[in-house]
Amino acid sequence: MKTILSALLVSSAVAFAPATTKSTPSNAVVLSESKFASEVGAMPPLGFFDPLGVVEDGDAENFSRWREIELKHGRVAMLAITGYLYTLAGNRLPGMEEVGSGFKAFDVANLSPEVRGVFPLTLFTILCLEFYVMTDITGDSQFPGDFRNGFDFGWDKQTDEWKRNKRNIELNNGRAAQMGIAGIMIHELMGNLSDLGSMFP
Repeated sequence: MKTILSALLVSSAVAFAPATTKSTPSNAVVLSESKFASEVGAMPPLGFFDPLGVVEDGDAENFSRWREIELKHGRVAMLAITGYLYTLAGNRLPGMEEVGSGFKAFDVANLSPEVRGVFPLTLFTILCLEFYVMTDITGDSQFPGDFRNGFDFGWDKQTDEWKRNKRNIELNNGRAAQMGIAGIMIHELMGNLSDLGSMFP
């Protein structure tokens, strides 16, 4: 499990590490200074990030696919860290008072069948979100991760500057949440979660 979490932590670094500089011929175009340098998420001080070279081919479709993946993971991580901190504070749904927080939530052997039955429903909900909510069903998305699917929510009434700012905020919050939940999970498995602060047991 620790190996898997370490691999996830390293792979999420795609969003944070600066692009590596290589010696290139004088007529070569440095990717970080060209096609994707002005994309949402390429912000100071690091600029465009691609330490693993997943979009070094410069293909826009490939970039959009990876950006959508990053946004989905960021959104899930924001929900995960919110849920983790909420349950860590002792909050539970009615009937779930005996369920632990963190990885202890998976220890359901001694819980009632009603509580154990929640976990398959949770998995079903995640699958529904993946295939019917967090996807471009209508084909009308304006950018990677645009899953409004015909609902506007006032987005189209805003200025382009406002939209870009909000997209940057979401992307950066998602990046931070990925690192945050990965760090919490790793430290919980290591048994030193309390070293992160007094709020952790």
